[in-house]
Amino acid sequence: MRFDNHRVVITAAGRDFGRTLAIQLADLGAEIFLSARSLAAAECVRDEIRARGHQQVHAFACDLTDPSSIREFASDAALRTDRVDLLVNNGSRYLEGPDLLSASDADVVDTIASGATGTVLTVKNFLPLLLNSDKPDVVTMVSACGTPGHQRSDAHDAFYAAKSAQAGFAEILSKRLRPQGVRVISLYPPDFDNADPLSDQWENTPRGAKDSLTAQSLVECVLFAVAQPRDCFIKAFHFEQV
Repeated sequence: MRFDNHRVVITAAGRDFGRTLAIQLADLGAEIFLSARSLAAAECVRDEIRARGHQQVHAFACDLTDPSSIREFASDAALRTDRVDLLVNNGSRYLEGPDLLSASDADVVDTIASGATGTVLTVKNFLPLLLNSDKPDVVTMVSACGTPGHQRSDAHDAFYAAKSAQAGFAEILSKRLRPQGVRVISLYPPDFDNADPLSDQWENTPRGAKDSLTAQSLVECVLFAVAQPRDCFIKAFHFEQV
């Protein structure tokens, strides 16, 4: 499926999976509005995409721990488009360490703010643009850490808290936005391999039953869910952990 008529917002797209998704969706024709905590990082990805011949891409700075930064991101995007068809909540700080005492108070606040508060405020501020679309979707990259009972990650407790908050928000949002035609889709991946989409490794990454989950497969899950008819509300993708 092509995405030529899609206008897509992706948070934390300056690196890793956000960058991967931005590049892949741009290759499929989507107009991309990407953010990163630093404008330089966002502009770097924008320039990579433009070098591939896709000019409809816009870069913004957005600190997901700062409500005013999120508001400014949404306001600046609204100057360039009257609608958003797909919002991808990709941004969330990772914090490692299974010992609660291993992280500073500041790290805990930053982790929960970026993943939990940042996701809520991003949806809130972009919702008017989503409601202007005839095919609005909200995709949130949660994590297996947001699944009840999950305990296989070495992530810090604060990261678990942030991801559980994202999961709870997506669950109620799906119910409350369905009457307005907005689909809310969550992905709960364990750790996965994220090959550089601009490298030969992207085509050569092993994807067998015994291999780790790949970014390629996660991208395909997003594309599959968004491409479904509007009566098909896929709420979540859960993955086996190798």
